[in-house]
Amino acid sequence: MTNPKAFPTFPESYWQTSWDTVQEFPALKHNHETDVAVIGGGISGITTAYVLAKAGFKVALIEAGRLLNGTTGHTTAKITAQHDLIYDEFIQREGKDKASLYYQANMNALHFIQSTVEQHHIDCGFEEQDACIYTNTDSGLSKLEKELEAYNTLGIPSSYQKSIPLPIPALGALTMPHQAQFHPLRYLAALVKEFVNTGGEVFEYTTAVDIENGSTAKVVTRDGHRLSCRYVVSCTHFPFHDGGGFYFARMHADRSYVLGVKLDEAYPGGMYLSADEPKRSIRSVQTGDGDRLVLIGGQSHKTGQGICTINYYEALQQYAAEYFKLKEISYRWSAQDLVTGDKIPFIGLLTSSVSNVYVATGYRKWGMTTGTAAALLLRDMLLEKENPYIELYAPSRSISWHTVQKLVTDNADVAKHLIAGKLEMVHRKPEDLLKDEGGAIKLHGRRAGGYRDKEDQLHLVDTTCTHMGCEVEWNDGERTWDCPCHGSRFSYEGDVMEGPAKQPLTRLHL
Repeated sequence: MTNPKAFPTFPESYWQTSWDTVQEFPALKHNHETDVAVIGGGISGITTAYVLAKAGFKVALIEAGRLLNGTTGHTTAKITAQHDLIYDEFIQREGKDKASLYYQANMNALHFIQSTVEQHHIDCGFEEQDACIYTNTDSGLSKLEKELEAYNTLGIPSSYQKSIPLPIPALGALTMPHQAQFHPLRYLAALVKEFVNTGGEVFEYTTAVDIENGSTAKVVTRDGHRLSCRYVVSCTHFPFHDGGGFYFARMHADRSYVLGVKLDEAYPGGMYLSADEPKRSIRSVQTGDGDRLVLIGGQSHKTGQGICTINYYEALQQYAAEYFKLKEISYRWSAQDLVTGDKIPFIGLLTSSVSNVYVATGYRKWGMTTGTAAALLLRDMLLEKENPYIELYAPSRSISWHTVQKLVTDNADVAKHLIAGKLEMVHRKPEDLLKDEGGAIKLHGRRAGGYRDKEDQLHLVDTTCTHMGCEVEWNDGERTWDCPCHGSRFSYEGDVMEGPAKQPLTRLHL
């Protein structure tokens, strides 16, 4: 008999299994012209395309695969301005005014989502929920008290409690009321429909690989076609075009994990995040069968680094079983997020030397509000309207000495993994791999990667990342090859799943 508390064999997002896929769109198979090319089919790209089309621009939305298959489909989908314990830190480092702007931008995004849901009568499970960050340590209490002071300084509505309604130990909790949650894919599918009805164009299976810049920009696709436009907006999670902005050196990639569980007890409502490590994120969602699925997330680590990845799921499984009356683990999945040195996203002109290429990236796990705020800011920038958030999010902004130190540390970590990967001694041979097992192997006298699938077919790749030459590591939890340097991810066959890499791993043969 199957253990109901065991997690599923394969990772699968609840969001992607519980919605009607949007219609399939064609690939771009010829040269084309438009006003704005928006690259990336997640919340940033779709919302940006939607608001720009509403503003009167002719917009083409391009996605390398299918819409909504990336980070947006693997989120926990909290719509909140409570982005962990950040406001005290922002006040100390950036000043009161910028900390206040950060809060306002995210609350404006929440209100935009709510009004859009109401305007178009979108059935996406939008629910107002309180967001709560809690702690069970004395050091966490001290941080929570400082965050409460920051809320009061900024005029952020809040309440402080000494416990939470979940069966989890807590010494204190800080609540930000009137936040929200929803089903992100149902919401965005409705925006895609509205976008197309407004005259917008969508091209799927169209990979943008470069930009030829000038008075008219040209987005170059992998198939060699060119999309000429006045403006390019890159919403591809990691910018597909760096343009001298050195984004790979100014951000790092984190992976985190989610279990979707059913409980033998009522869920009290609310969205929760632990202030302590390891992080725990908790919310619920009403499923189509009338049941409540509780999403328990956490176990964040730098992509391609850390312990055997299946252990992160197991840690969440043990946590769920310890504190809840666990009935079933229905889903498991992971997500990748990019983190900037100062924890503030990059939204605006790609570099200070260009005037028509824009970027939105570095959301640090808070893409629902930040991706929406990015769309609203980018719309105003293209319309040449004043917007109070331009300087806050500008990719070319000046950074503090603390941030410089953080970037130095991150890039030293990159160098360490680059060297370690080249020096690693590998002794396993292809024939040593069992069914459904992958890992580094020795092939023709050099390091390679192998995965033997359940049908006993062997898939071999060169493990040198095509971005900057680091050696990728096997991710057994997702059956992928992950780069520990800049977060590129590849399928077991070598195809690019996440950038900054643009080219697949080289396939090898025995």
